[in-house]
Amino acid sequence: MSTFPLRRLLALLFSFGLLAAACGGSDATDASDGGSDDDAPAASSDLSVAVVAPSASDDLAFTQSMIDSLDALGITPQVTDGTFVVEDAAAAIRGYAEEGVDVVIAHGTQYGGSLAEIAPDFPETTFIWGTAADTQGLANVFAYYPAADQGGYVNGVIAAAVTESGSIGVVGPVEAGDAVAYVNGFVAGAEANGASTSVVYTGSFSDVQLMAEAAQAHIDQGADVLTGTSQAVVGAVGVASETDVAWFGTQSNQTSLDPNLVVASQVYHWEVVIQEMLDLREAGTLGGEVFELNLENGGLEIEYNDGFELSDDVIASADAAIAGIIDGSIDTGA
Repeated sequence: MSTFPLRRLLALLFSFGLLAAACGGSDATDASDGGSDDDAPAASSDLSVAVVAPSASDDLAFTQSMIDSLDALGITPQVTDGTFVVEDAAAAIRGYAEEGVDVVIAHGTQYGGSLAEIAPDFPETTFIWGTAADTQGLANVFAYYPAADQGGYVNGVIAAAVTESGSIGVVGPVEAGDAVAYVNGFVAGAEANGASTSVVYTGSFSDVQLMAEAAQAHIDQGADVLTGTSQAVVGAVGVASETDVAWFGTQSNQTSLDPNLVVASQVYHWEVVIQEMLDLREAGTLGGEVFELNLENGGLEIEYNDGFELSDDVIASADAAIAGIIDGSIDTGA
């Protein structure tokens, strides 16, 4: 199996800040400039928010999707990122609560066990946890998750129209959570429209080289379109760039990874549900509810790359898939 050139890999890593993430997160650092659009909802001026997340704030994937969503609400959070080690995340979550932060976002499924121990100690603090469909019975915990299979299905429909070989490669990290939901949805959409797919899970959310190797293996087997999920997809996109293979992204808009070859991205707009949680908190409900991002509520959106030309017919087929998912006539394979 050929591997991704090291020089190119390091350049990509440096460009997108992932080398810094590999060295660990930074406590209580501002992750964005905090500038809010004129049309963005006004955030309470005295509301303090903190985010604890497993990968870098600029990963163009899971963590960045949350930072961008808070920015859309006019919120500049304190951030501890790069906390792949759960014990480090737990210390950060507890530390923010002890400091009196109003809302602590534990942006990682793996933090659930720690949160179950910490949240009861701070009944006046709102904890927001995802991706998860369970508040663990805690009155001050909101939970959130994306119906990632929905946008995955739409990406698969488009990918089936883009491929010339009829073969599409999918690279996943760990077969769990929104990763497996996205992969299953993508496969269902692509295969329902005549394409064949091959899926490889690397077993790691962060190993860029494994992602690169999996992508190259797909290409060696004839794939001319790729997709994948996790912060490690920079490795797969690097291989796609080297071989002129189209890419479909998820979680965050990944067009900047290759403006010529990224076709479309399913983007998580967490602000849709975060705003609901903050409104409930202001009204006196500190937690106890679960929220889903989906195509119908606008929490999931397919964002196209204007630099990749798609025909009107392909866009129409994607729109039809979105409509079918929303009205229930299409099974996404979830």
